[in-house]
Amino acid sequence: MDEFKRRSNEEMERDVLFSHAVKAGKRIYYMDVRKTRKDELYLSITESKKVTTGDGEAVQVSFEKHKIFLYREDFSNFIDGLTRTIRFIHEAEKAGHGPTAPDTATPAPETPDTGEPAAEDAESGDFKIEF
Repeated sequence: MDEFKRRSNEEMERDVLFSHAVKAGKRIYYMDVRKTRKDELYLSITESKKVTTGDGEAVQVSFEKHKIFLYREDFSNFIDGLTRTIRFIHEAEKAGHGPTAPDTATPAPETPDTGEPAAEDAESGDFKIEF
């Protein structure tokens, strides 16, 4: 069984066309571009969290992993939802609500030229991603 898992993991690693890691405290987010059997590209996002149990000499370290697979046809909706959520968090923090902000989302303003929702970057102003 372990041999099968190793072989599957090795095969999966060969399928990675591009990878980017983001370190965030005890977590690392891996963003990998992979290819399906039909040669279609998709995004695999893996959150890896370091977990330690026990103490002293009995300390054991393990990693919890959670994956999201995002396919091209879902990119726009995912980006829109993520953008709206980040915008809500920043607006709630500016209003002094912090983590206890009400559970209502602020609709994204529309861009005047396309009627599409505008996307904002939390740190550096505006950004727009087109697919």
